[in-house]
Amino acid sequence: MYLVFTTNKFPWLTIIVVLPIFAGSLIFFLPHKGNRVIRWYTICICMLELLLTTYAFCYHFQLDDPLIQLVEDYKWINFFDFRWKLGIDGLSIGPVLLTGFITTLATLAAWPVTRDSRLFHFLMLAMYSGQIGSFSSRDLLLFFIMWELELIPVYLLLSMWGGKKRLYSATKFILYTAGGSIFLLMGVLGVGLYGSNEPTLNFETSANQSYPVALEIIFYIGFFIAFAVKLPILPLHTWLPDTHGEAHYSTCMLLAGILLKMGAYGLIRINMELLPHAHSIFSPWLMIVGTIQIIYAASTSPGQRNLKKRIAYSSVSHMGFILIGIASITDTGLNGAILQIISHGFIGAALFFLAGTSYDRIRLVYLDEMGGVAIPMPKIFTMFSSFSMASLALPGMSGFVAEVIVFLGIITSQKYLLMPKIAITFVMAIGMILTPIYLLSMSRQMFYGYKLFNTPNSYVFDSGPRELFVSISIFLPVISIGMYPDFVLSLSVDKVEAILSNYFYR
Repeated sequence: MYLVFTTNKFPWLTIIVVLPIFAGSLIFFLPHKGNRVIRWYTICICMLELLLTTYAFCYHFQLDDPLIQLVEDYKWINFFDFRWKLGIDGLSIGPVLLTGFITTLATLAAWPVTRDSRLFHFLMLAMYSGQIGSFSSRDLLLFFIMWELELIPVYLLLSMWGGKKRLYSATKFILYTAGGSIFLLMGVLGVGLYGSNEPTLNFETSANQSYPVALEIIFYIGFFIAFAVKLPILPLHTWLPDTHGEAHYSTCMLLAGILLKMGAYGLIRINMELLPHAHSIFSPWLMIVGTIQIIYAASTSPGQRNLKKRIAYSSVSHMGFILIGIASITDTGLNGAILQIISHGFIGAALFFLAGTSYDRIRLVYLDEMGGVAIPMPKIFTMFSSFSMASLALPGMSGFVAEVIVFLGIITSQKYLLMPKIAITFVMAIGMILTPIYLLSMSRQMFYGYKLFNTPNSYVFDSGPRELFVSISIFLPVISIGMYPDFVLSLSVDKVEAILSNYFYR
């Protein structure tokens, strides 16, 4: 089943993973010439990284090959066979490119940050390394280490550059995610130590391993709790609105665009690939939780006064679609979930970016204090409206394609009977009706009316070239995925078939 295929011996992935954090640590040695040097340095590193990634994937990645490619395997710690093992397949190539794209734009969005900007940009780059490392690691312990490496920068970014309640939300974030990581570590050690005297930690041997059903269910629950905190699944989602409400908007872009996607990626990569029996036992429950989550978050969102918290609840609602796609155990559903991962990565990041830039302009957080922002800021109004249309799944944008493919995945699923499928589709449809309600009411409260500008001598700048550049460069992929989704689906379609082949021959 698993053959390792290497085209060339050049360590592409090691360079891609190590470069940001290494170059970031050089920031502290830059001369004290103000913040401009640091900003340009960071943006150049991000651009270089993105170019390296795209070059390596364009020239050394075969699309029609479902196996792991660009593999690098070095012994790291001889004592218990811990290896530095990286590799890319159709499942992780999308998130890695998304990480590069969103991080580059987020460093550009962090232009107004002037306080301690060396540390800020170093943390952004360290986070970049952790994210790409966890998407491309092929060793369970390495995956765990990268997963943890990624928490510390987020905690510091939250607690130093956040809003008024930043310490509360940062503490809540670290408690939730570190608590989830304990379960992840226990699952990793359990899978690694089962069935042999030598600990085996690489994905290939674990994927071909078969476990007793009770043990597999225990592992599944452990991994599931860890990923359910990251991709916030219903009872464990409460850190997300607080964190998003307080964080600086460039941090929000990374959180909404990439951090949430690590949870979904882990669910597919570990829970589906390594533990198929337990996944087929649990998938009806995942389906129910996903539908409840779509409805719950979509009906909680209108009650939020804070603009960023409202967008945060909308992303909780969208994660429900990913969960349902994963639970449908069909080609269509899983491809829809991966497409929703990519699409929401763009849309969520853009919405948080626009919310943050409008906060920079008008200095208001609560929606009931805003109103009439469209008159002085027509460009921001246009972009915000178009991204909320993308978020409510307007046809022609990426959100629509992803949700429709998830719908098709449920309807064609062999695993469920007809009545549950009809019920779940009906409830999801209610969720898709609630989504426009809160998104459109949000833009109505924010942009329409005259409330804000009855005051004398109020003058607000519209978005400058930097904001326009960031928004348009996120908007182009959203439109192009909506018009031609095969571009993203062709990356993952063979890998999805390889994952799902476990479910039918066992």
